[in-house]
Amino acid sequence: MSSVDALVEQYRVLPAERRREIAARASPALRTRLAAVERELAMRHSPGSLAAVLTDGKEMQAPHLDLIDQAFQRIAAGESIRLLLTMPPRHGKSRRAARWAPLWYLAQRPDHRIMIASYSSDLADDHGRWIRDAITEWGDQLGLNLHPGSKAANRFDILSKEGGLFAAGVGGGLTGKGANLAVVDDPIKDDADAQSPTMRRRLWEWWQAVLLTRVEPGGSVIVIQTRWHEDDLAGRILVGETASDWTIIDLPAIADSEDDALGRKIGEPLWPARYGRKALAAIRRAVGERVWWSLFQQKPRPVEGGVWQRAWIDKHRLTPVEFAAIELARVVVAVDPSGGDSTVNDETGIVGLGADYDDHLYVLADKSGTLGANDWGLTACRLALSLRADAIVVEANYGGNMAKSVVSQAWDQLARDGQTRGELMPMIVEVNAKVGKRLRAEPVAQLYDQGRVHHVGHFAELEGQMVTWVAGMNSPDRMDAAVHGLTELAGGGQADALGQGMDDGRLRGRR
Repeated sequence: MSSVDALVEQYRVLPAERRREIAARASPALRTRLAAVERELAMRHSPGSLAAVLTDGKEMQAPHLDLIDQAFQRIAAGESIRLLLTMPPRHGKSRRAARWAPLWYLAQRPDHRIMIASYSSDLADDHGRWIRDAITEWGDQLGLNLHPGSKAANRFDILSKEGGLFAAGVGGGLTGKGANLAVVDDPIKDDADAQSPTMRRRLWEWWQAVLLTRVEPGGSVIVIQTRWHEDDLAGRILVGETASDWTIIDLPAIADSEDDALGRKIGEPLWPARYGRKALAAIRRAVGERVWWSLFQQKPRPVEGGVWQRAWIDKHRLTPVEFAAIELARVVVAVDPSGGDSTVNDETGIVGLGADYDDHLYVLADKSGTLGANDWGLTACRLALSLRADAIVVEANYGGNMAKSVVSQAWDQLARDGQTRGELMPMIVEVNAKVGKRLRAEPVAQLYDQGRVHHVGHFAELEGQMVTWVAGMNSPDRMDAAVHGLTELAGGGQADALGQGMDDGRLRGRR
């Protein structure tokens, strides 16, 4: 080996600052060789630097894309990781995570197999085709060649190596060899799929039974998606038993917390070079609040900004001592049974509420929880007994007459056990929600704005659901129960009926 060759080999392992010093003093011929080494080192450094070299600097780079690069660097270095990265659309995540990064990874680990999955086989095949064509074009520079007998867009092998790539749509089969690295990019197609409990369940079943079973021992999984729904793939990972095993990187379009993954100050855009504050504000106006908070802020249920305002609750809140001087005209317990297949909004809302003689309304108790039919019936009846409620208001959309039967049977059970103390069973008022959730919620929110609704104490879960709900989202059960009860009390219809020959003592001696 000549002295120049030895210098070039030594040059490869030197720190960047030392390399710059040597290059500055090198002859033109040596500088040409050193420039080739720098190009090679840059291509090996990260997916972003590889992209910059091969596109002559045209491929864009940004701090949030650096985070994707770093994840692939860790895996290439031998780490086994589970990474969930959520970020808004049109911010380069798919191009980096499902194209440039797998290409770079194969160059570093040609004996490893990569699996890429997206919401459709067509999209997954597009990613695979792009990587295959990139190897065809730049294979000499990457040190990669395709096996002549395995060059399909959705499955190809690396010549003389064990590695390769296979791609599939969510819900499809993943036959063949296992994967050292699985990349799940955009597992949800659109809002229709996101809002469908059936589609969400199918995605989760595929995730558990198909994708995870194809990952080799010591392999890694990267999920990169835009949030669509509380119960989407990311949502289930976040609340699942293995949540602690995952590295979570949450990247909203506008920074909204002090512990931002990029260290941004609150209000700073994610990619100001492409989407500044004005551009994001225009997007927000165009897409609406629900889409903005879910797809762009990665919060399917936003921190604030919905139909309710927290100030309306806080300003008119009462302590139990302050409430003690108030005489109530009516008390109801409102129930919204759980419904659907979601693993997030699967509570039964059970809320106690009252109304005084001056048309002010009061939230008295929240006994909501994940309860079976018999349990929620007993819980609602016990709350009615403790509050001396004159009615139990039940959402009847899920199950029709079943809800009424559940309450009646629960009351009979308590009566047999001697717990009703001879009290008459409250009326059962069935609510059939025939209008949209916004049309039901807005009049109640206006009562809050007018200062006519008072929370007696604090109800963190219920209040959190109220102030974070945006029209168009699935409304949570605690909030729905409160809306049903407050609507009943504000309407006065049942009180009028009782005053016309139905007064059987339920409303006497309220306090």
